[in-house]
Amino acid sequence: MTERETGKAYMHWLFQGSGMGSRGLVRALLQTGTPEEIYRLALSGHLAEKLTGRYREKAVALEASAPVFDVEKEYGKLRERGISFVSLGEEEYPKKLAAIPDAPCALYYVGRLPEHGRKTLALIGARNCSAYGRAVAGEFAAALAESDVQIVSGMARGVDGIGQQAALDAGGYSLGVLGCGVDICYPPENRRLYEQLIAQGGICSEYPPGIEPRSLLFPPRNRIISGLCDGVLVVEAKERSGTLITVDMALEQGREVYAVPGRVTDPLSRGCNRLIRQGAALVESPEELLRELGVEAGEGVSAERTKRAGILPGGRQGRVGKLLDYRPQTTEELRQRYADAYGDALTISELCLELLKLCADGYARQTGGLYVRQ
Repeated sequence: MTERETGKAYMHWLFQGSGMGSRGLVRALLQTGTPEEIYRLALSGHLAEKLTGRYREKAVALEASAPVFDVEKEYGKLRERGISFVSLGEEEYPKKLAAIPDAPCALYYVGRLPEHGRKTLALIGARNCSAYGRAVAGEFAAALAESDVQIVSGMARGVDGIGQQAALDAGGYSLGVLGCGVDICYPPENRRLYEQLIAQGGICSEYPPGIEPRSLLFPPRNRIISGLCDGVLVVEAKERSGTLITVDMALEQGREVYAVPGRVTDPLSRGCNRLIRQGAALVESPEELLRELGVEAGEGVSAERTKRAGILPGGRQGRVGKLLDYRPQTTEELRQRYADAYGDALTISELCLELLKLCADGYARQTGGLYVRQ
Protein backbone atom coordinates (compact mmCIF):
# COMPACT_ATOMS: atom_id res chain seq x y z
CA MET A 1 0.00 0.00 0.00
CA THR A 2 1.02 3.59 -0.53
CA GLU A 3 1.84 5.75 2.48
CA ARG A 4 -1.53 7.45 2.10
CA GLU A 5 -3.41 4.14 1.99
CA THR A 6 -1.44 2.89 4.99
CA GLY A 7 -2.60 5.92 6.96
CA LYS A 8 -6.20 5.15 6.00
CA ALA A 9 -5.75 1.53 7.06
CA TYR A 10 -4.59 2.48 10.57
CA MET A 11 -7.37 5.06 10.87
CA HIS A 12 -9.86 2.30 9.97
CA TRP A 13 -8.46 0.20 12.83
CA LEU A 14 -8.82 3.16 15.18
CA PHE A 15 -12.46 3.60 14.24
CA GLN A 16 -13.28 -0.11 14.36
CA GLY A 17 -11.58 -0.62 17.69
CA SER A 18 -12.99 2.50 19.35
CA GLY A 19 -16.61 1.48 18.81
CA MET A 20 -19.74 3.62 18.62
CA GLY A 21 -19.92 7.01 20.25
CA SER A 22 -16.13 7.28 20.05
CA ARG A 23 -15.67 10.72 18.53
CA GLY A 24 -14.22 12.15 21.74
CA LEU A 25 -11.89 9.18 22.21
CA VAL A 26 -10.61 9.34 18.63
CA ARG A 27 -9.99 13.09 18.89
CA ALA A 28 -8.15 12.63 22.20
CA LEU A 29 -6.02 9.83 20.77
CA LEU A 30 -5.11 11.78 17.63
CA GLN A 31 -3.61 14.45 19.87
CA THR A 32 -1.05 11.86 20.97
CA GLY A 33 0.14 10.91 17.48
CA THR A 34 -0.75 9.47 14.08
CA PRO A 35 -3.08 6.44 13.80
CA GLU A 36 -0.06 4.20 13.15
CA GLU A 37 1.74 5.53 16.23
CA ILE A 38 -1.43 4.97 18.28
CA TYR A 39 -1.55 1.38 16.99
CA ARG A 40 2.10 0.78 18.03
CA LEU A 41 1.35 2.17 21.49
CA ALA A 42 -1.66 -0.14 21.76
CA LEU A 43 0.47 -3.15 20.79
CA SER A 44 3.00 -2.25 23.47
CA GLY A 45 0.26 -1.87 26.11
CA HIS A 46 1.17 1.76 26.82
CA LEU A 47 -1.77 3.50 25.13
CA ALA A 48 -4.12 3.77 28.10
CA GLU A 49 -1.53 5.59 30.19
CA LYS A 50 -1.58 8.42 27.66
CA LEU A 51 -5.19 9.21 28.56
CA THR A 52 -7.10 10.16 31.67
CA GLY A 53 -10.71 10.06 32.83
CA ARG A 54 -13.45 8.29 30.93
CA TYR A 55 -11.27 7.66 27.88
CA ARG A 56 -8.72 5.58 29.75
CA GLU A 57 -11.04 2.57 30.12
CA LYS A 58 -11.94 2.70 26.43
CA ALA A 59 -8.26 2.85 25.54
CA VAL A 60 -7.72 -0.42 27.43
CA ALA A 61 -10.27 -2.09 25.12
CA LEU A 62 -8.49 -0.57 22.13
CA GLU A 63 -5.21 -2.06 23.34
CA ALA A 64 -6.84 -5.49 23.43
CA SER A 65 -8.01 -5.15 19.80
CA ALA A 66 -4.61 -4.29 18.33
CA PRO A 67 -2.90 -7.74 18.44
CA VAL A 68 -5.85 -9.49 16.75
CA PHE A 69 -6.47 -6.86 14.06
CA ASP A 70 -4.49 -7.32 10.82
CA VAL A 71 -4.50 -3.69 9.70
CA GLU A 72 -3.61 -4.14 6.03
CA LYS A 73 -5.76 -7.24 5.56
CA GLU A 74 -8.84 -5.66 7.14
CA TYR A 75 -8.45 -2.50 5.10
CA GLY A 76 -8.08 -4.65 1.99
CA LYS A 77 -11.39 -6.35 2.82
CA LEU A 78 -13.02 -2.94 3.09
CA ARG A 79 -11.79 -1.90 -0.37
CA GLU A 80 -12.81 -5.26 -1.89
CA ARG A 81 -16.37 -4.51 -0.81
CA GLY A 82 -16.24 -1.16 -2.62
CA ILE A 83 -16.22 0.84 0.62
CA SER A 84 -14.02 3.93 0.70
CA PHE A 85 -12.70 5.73 3.77
CA VAL A 86 -11.72 9.37 4.15
CA SER A 87 -10.36 11.19 7.19
CA LEU A 88 -10.82 14.80 8.24
CA GLY A 89 -7.94 16.77 6.75
CA GLU A 90 -7.67 14.74 3.54
CA GLU A 91 -8.23 16.55 0.25
CA GLU A 92 -11.33 14.56 -0.69
CA TYR A 93 -13.06 15.12 2.67
CA PRO A 94 -16.13 17.36 2.02
CA LYS A 95 -15.07 20.95 2.69
CA LYS A 96 -18.46 22.18 3.91
CA LEU A 97 -18.59 19.36 6.46
CA ALA A 98 -14.99 19.95 7.55
CA ALA A 99 -15.96 23.50 8.58
CA ILE A 100 -18.53 22.52 11.22
CA PRO A 101 -17.37 22.43 14.89
CA ASP A 102 -17.99 18.69 15.43
CA ALA A 103 -17.11 17.32 12.01
CA PRO A 104 -16.71 13.52 11.93
CA CYS A 105 -13.09 12.40 12.18
CA ALA A 106 -13.72 10.17 9.17
CA LEU A 107 -16.42 8.94 6.81
CA TYR A 108 -17.07 5.56 5.24
CA TYR A 109 -18.75 5.83 1.86
CA VAL A 110 -19.84 3.90 -1.22
CA GLY A 111 -20.23 5.64 -4.55
CA ARG A 112 -19.32 9.35 -4.59
CA LEU A 113 -19.31 12.13 -2.03
CA PRO A 114 -20.79 15.51 -3.03
CA GLU A 115 -18.67 17.62 -5.36
CA HIS A 116 -17.09 20.69 -3.84
CA GLY A 117 -18.20 23.94 -5.46
CA ARG A 118 -21.70 22.77 -6.41
CA LYS A 119 -24.83 23.94 -4.58
CA THR A 120 -26.01 21.27 -2.17
CA LEU A 121 -29.32 21.14 -0.33
CA ALA A 122 -30.67 18.84 2.37
CA LEU A 123 -34.28 17.81 1.73
CA ILE A 124 -35.96 16.50 4.88
CA GLY A 125 -39.43 15.99 6.28
CA ALA A 126 -42.04 13.71 7.78
CA ARG A 127 -41.73 9.95 7.52
CA ASN A 128 -45.50 9.47 7.47
CA CYS A 129 -46.05 12.24 4.96
CA SER A 130 -49.31 13.07 3.22
CA ALA A 131 -50.01 12.87 -0.50
CA TYR A 132 -49.33 16.63 -0.53
CA GLY A 133 -45.91 16.06 1.05
CA ARG A 134 -45.08 13.29 -1.41
CA ALA A 135 -45.97 15.45 -4.38
CA VAL A 136 -44.11 18.53 -3.13
CA ALA A 137 -40.98 16.56 -2.20
CA GLY A 138 -40.93 14.90 -5.60
CA GLU A 139 -41.42 18.10 -7.59
CA PHE A 140 -38.88 20.16 -5.64
CA ALA A 141 -36.25 17.41 -5.70
CA ALA A 142 -36.63 16.80 -9.43
CA ALA A 143 -36.40 20.52 -10.20
CA LEU A 144 -33.32 20.93 -8.01
CA ALA A 145 -31.64 17.92 -9.62
CA GLU A 146 -32.40 19.22 -13.12
CA SER A 147 -30.77 22.50 -12.09
CA ASP A 148 -27.56 20.77 -10.95
CA VAL A 149 -28.23 21.08 -7.20
CA GLN A 150 -26.99 18.10 -5.17
CA ILE A 151 -29.55 16.56 -2.78
CA VAL A 152 -28.56 15.14 0.61
CA SER A 153 -30.91 13.31 2.97
CA GLY A 154 -31.19 10.36 5.33
CA MET A 155 -32.77 7.78 2.99
CA ALA A 156 -35.63 7.52 5.51
CA ARG A 157 -39.23 6.63 4.80
CA GLY A 158 -41.43 9.45 3.58
CA VAL A 159 -40.14 12.82 2.38
CA ASP A 160 -36.41 11.94 2.60
CA GLY A 161 -36.58 8.85 0.41
CA ILE A 162 -39.20 10.26 -1.96
CA GLY A 163 -37.10 13.37 -2.60
CA GLN A 164 -33.91 11.38 -3.15
CA GLN A 165 -35.64 8.97 -5.54
CA ALA A 166 -37.07 11.88 -7.53
CA ALA A 167 -33.63 13.54 -7.74
CA LEU A 168 -32.06 10.34 -9.08
CA ASP A 169 -34.91 9.70 -11.50
CA ALA A 170 -34.36 13.22 -12.85
CA GLY A 171 -30.73 12.31 -13.57
CA GLY A 172 -29.27 14.22 -10.62
CA TYR A 173 -26.93 13.44 -7.74
CA SER A 174 -28.05 12.47 -4.24
CA LEU A 175 -26.24 11.27 -1.12
CA GLY A 176 -27.81 9.18 1.64
CA VAL A 177 -26.38 9.68 5.14
CA LEU A 178 -27.05 6.63 7.30
CA GLY A 179 -27.34 6.04 11.03
CA CYS A 180 -25.67 2.63 10.58
CA GLY A 181 -22.89 1.07 8.53
CA VAL A 182 -22.88 1.81 4.80
CA ASP A 183 -23.20 -1.93 4.13
CA ILE A 184 -26.68 -2.01 5.70
CA CYS A 185 -29.80 -0.84 3.88
CA TYR A 186 -32.08 0.92 6.36
CA PRO A 187 -35.01 1.03 6.12
CA PRO A 188 -35.09 -2.31 4.25
CA GLU A 189 -37.99 -1.25 2.03
CA ASN A 190 -35.75 1.41 0.45
CA ARG A 191 -33.52 -1.24 -1.14
CA ARG A 192 -34.10 0.07 -4.69
CA LEU A 193 -33.20 3.60 -3.58
CA TYR A 194 -30.13 2.33 -1.69
CA GLU A 195 -28.82 0.52 -4.77
CA GLN A 196 -29.58 3.45 -7.07
CA LEU A 197 -27.80 5.86 -4.72
CA ILE A 198 -24.69 3.68 -4.83
CA ALA A 199 -24.80 3.51 -8.64
CA GLN A 200 -25.69 7.14 -9.34
CA GLY A 201 -24.79 9.08 -6.17
CA GLY A 202 -23.47 7.89 -2.84
CA ILE A 203 -24.06 6.48 0.66
CA CYS A 204 -22.00 7.60 3.65
CA SER A 205 -21.77 7.14 7.42
CA GLU A 206 -19.41 7.96 10.25
CA TYR A 207 -20.07 4.47 11.66
CA PRO A 208 -17.94 1.48 10.58
CA PRO A 209 -19.45 -1.23 8.37
CA GLY A 210 -21.50 -3.78 10.26
CA ILE A 211 -22.93 -1.29 12.78
CA GLU A 212 -26.67 -1.96 12.96
CA PRO A 213 -29.17 0.92 13.03
CA ARG A 214 -30.07 2.09 16.53
CA SER A 215 -32.20 5.03 17.62
CA LEU A 216 -29.30 6.71 19.45
CA LEU A 217 -27.24 6.82 16.24
CA PHE A 218 -29.68 8.87 14.18
CA PRO A 219 -29.58 12.29 15.92
CA PRO A 220 -25.76 12.58 15.53
CA ARG A 221 -25.94 11.72 11.82
CA ASN A 222 -28.32 14.68 11.30
CA ARG A 223 -25.45 17.13 11.83
CA ILE A 224 -23.72 15.47 8.86
CA ILE A 225 -26.80 15.91 6.63
CA SER A 226 -26.96 19.64 7.31
CA GLY A 227 -23.17 20.04 7.52
CA LEU A 228 -22.71 18.81 3.95
CA CYS A 229 -25.12 21.40 2.59
CA ASP A 230 -25.61 25.09 1.86
CA GLY A 231 -29.13 24.94 3.25
CA VAL A 232 -32.01 22.74 4.39
CA LEU A 233 -35.46 22.45 2.82
CA VAL A 234 -38.24 21.15 5.09
CA VAL A 235 -41.34 19.56 3.53
CA GLU A 236 -43.91 18.65 6.20
CA ALA A 237 -42.93 18.22 9.84
CA LYS A 238 -44.85 17.79 13.05
CA GLU A 239 -44.32 20.36 15.78
CA ARG A 240 -42.05 17.92 17.61
CA SER A 241 -40.07 15.72 15.26
CA GLY A 242 -36.63 14.47 14.32
CA THR A 243 -36.77 16.75 11.29
CA LEU A 244 -36.58 19.79 13.56
CA ILE A 245 -33.46 18.36 15.26
CA THR A 246 -31.74 18.61 11.88
CA VAL A 247 -33.02 22.17 11.50
CA ASP A 248 -31.58 23.14 14.89
CA MET A 249 -28.21 21.70 13.87
CA ALA A 250 -28.37 23.52 10.54
CA LEU A 251 -28.97 26.83 12.30
CA GLU A 252 -26.05 26.20 14.66
CA GLN A 253 -23.89 25.57 11.58
CA GLY A 254 -25.02 28.81 9.95
CA ARG A 255 -27.01 27.10 7.19
CA GLU A 256 -30.06 28.62 5.51
CA VAL A 257 -33.43 27.03 6.30
CA TYR A 258 -36.28 26.94 3.79
CA ALA A 259 -39.78 25.64 4.50
CA VAL A 260 -42.79 24.76 2.37
CA PRO A 261 -45.99 26.06 4.01
CA GLY A 262 -48.98 23.81 4.67
CA ARG A 263 -52.57 23.97 5.83
CA VAL A 264 -53.02 25.35 9.35
CA THR A 265 -55.37 22.46 10.21
CA ASP A 266 -52.84 19.76 9.29
CA PRO A 267 -50.56 18.45 12.12
CA LEU A 268 -47.89 17.67 9.51
CA SER A 269 -47.73 21.37 8.61
CA ARG A 270 -47.24 22.74 12.11
CA GLY A 271 -43.49 22.26 12.14
CA CYS A 272 -43.01 24.06 8.80
CA ASN A 273 -45.40 26.85 9.67
CA ARG A 274 -43.62 27.39 13.00
CA LEU A 275 -40.26 27.55 11.23
CA ILE A 276 -41.63 30.21 8.90
CA ARG A 277 -42.89 32.24 11.86
CA GLN A 278 -39.40 31.99 13.37
CA GLY A 279 -37.71 33.30 10.24
CA ALA A 280 -37.22 30.37 7.85
CA ALA A 281 -37.58 31.37 4.20
CA LEU A 282 -41.02 30.48 2.84
CA VAL A 283 -40.81 28.83 -0.59
CA GLU A 284 -43.87 27.99 -2.65
CA SER A 285 -42.27 26.70 -5.85
CA PRO A 286 -39.01 25.15 -7.05
CA GLU A 287 -38.26 28.30 -9.08
CA GLU A 288 -38.56 30.44 -5.96
CA LEU A 289 -36.16 28.15 -4.08
CA LEU A 290 -33.69 28.15 -6.96
CA ARG A 291 -33.71 31.95 -6.95
CA GLU A 292 -33.01 31.91 -3.21
CA LEU A 293 -30.05 29.60 -3.87
CA GLY A 294 -28.80 31.79 -6.69
CA VAL A 295 -29.14 28.94 -9.18
CA GLU A 296 -30.52 29.21 -12.71
CA ALA A 297 -33.46 26.87 -13.30
CA GLY A 298 -32.80 23.98 -15.68
CA GLU A 299 -34.65 23.96 -18.97
CA GLY A 300 -36.84 21.06 -17.85
CA VAL A 301 -38.02 22.98 -14.79
CA SER A 302 -39.37 25.90 -16.81
CA ALA A 303 -40.96 23.61 -19.38
CA GLU A 304 -42.72 21.55 -16.73
CA ARG A 305 -43.98 24.63 -14.91
CA THR A 306 -45.30 26.02 -18.19
CA LYS A 307 -47.13 22.78 -18.84
CA ARG A 308 -48.67 22.73 -15.39
CA ALA A 309 -49.54 26.38 -14.96
CA GLY A 310 -49.87 27.04 -18.45
CA ILE A 311 -50.73 26.01 -20.39
CA LEU A 312 -53.70 23.94 -19.39
CA PRO A 313 -56.17 22.87 -22.10
CA GLY A 314 -59.00 25.28 -22.82
CA GLY A 315 -62.67 24.97 -22.03
CA ARG A 316 -64.15 22.81 -19.31
CA GLN A 317 -61.06 20.59 -19.02
CA GLY A 318 -58.83 23.57 -18.29
CA ARG A 319 -61.26 24.96 -15.72
CA VAL A 320 -61.28 21.62 -13.87
CA GLY A 321 -57.46 21.50 -14.08
CA LYS A 322 -57.14 24.87 -12.34
CA LEU A 323 -58.95 23.43 -9.30
CA LEU A 324 -56.37 20.67 -8.79
CA ASP A 325 -53.48 21.04 -6.37
CA TYR A 326 -51.24 18.81 -4.26
CA ARG A 327 -54.03 18.14 -1.78
CA PRO A 328 -56.01 15.04 -2.86
CA GLN A 329 -59.66 15.88 -3.55
CA THR A 330 -62.76 13.78 -4.08
CA THR A 331 -64.92 14.18 -7.17
CA GLU A 332 -67.71 15.58 -5.01
CA GLU A 333 -65.38 18.21 -3.55
CA LEU A 334 -64.17 19.17 -7.03
CA ARG A 335 -67.75 19.30 -8.32
CA GLN A 336 -68.71 21.72 -5.53
CA ARG A 337 -65.60 23.85 -6.07
CA TYR A 338 -66.31 23.98 -9.81
CA ALA A 339 -69.84 25.24 -9.14
CA ASP A 340 -68.56 27.85 -6.67
CA ALA A 341 -65.81 29.05 -8.99
CA TYR A 342 -67.63 29.11 -12.29
CA GLY A 343 -71.32 29.30 -11.39
CA ASP A 344 -71.96 26.16 -13.40
CA ALA A 345 -72.98 22.66 -12.31
CA LEU A 346 -71.32 19.49 -13.60
CA THR A 347 -72.66 16.00 -13.18
CA ILE A 348 -70.27 13.45 -11.67
CA SER A 349 -70.05 11.73 -15.06
CA GLU A 350 -69.11 14.99 -16.80
CA LEU A 351 -66.51 15.79 -14.15
CA CYS A 352 -64.99 12.30 -14.26
CA LEU A 353 -64.65 12.53 -18.04
CA GLU A 354 -62.66 15.76 -17.73
CA LEU A 355 -60.52 14.31 -14.94
CA LEU A 356 -59.73 11.23 -17.03
CA LYS A 357 -58.62 13.51 -19.89
CA LEU A 358 -56.39 15.48 -17.51
CA CYS A 359 -54.83 12.24 -16.23
CA ALA A 360 -54.26 10.97 -19.76
CA ASP A 361 -52.59 14.24 -20.74
CA GLY A 362 -50.28 14.21 -17.68
CA TYR A 363 -51.88 17.12 -15.80
CA ALA A 364 -53.50 15.06 -13.03
CA ARG A 365 -53.07 11.80 -11.16
CA GLN A 366 -55.58 9.56 -9.44
CA THR A 367 -54.67 8.03 -6.10
CA GLY A 368 -57.12 5.93 -4.12
CA GLY A 369 -60.16 7.51 -5.76
CA LEU A 370 -58.82 11.03 -5.13
CA TYR A 371 -57.31 13.45 -7.63
CA VAL A 372 -54.15 15.55 -7.35
CA ARG A 373 -52.17 17.80 -9.66
CA GLN A 374 -49.48 15.85 -11.49
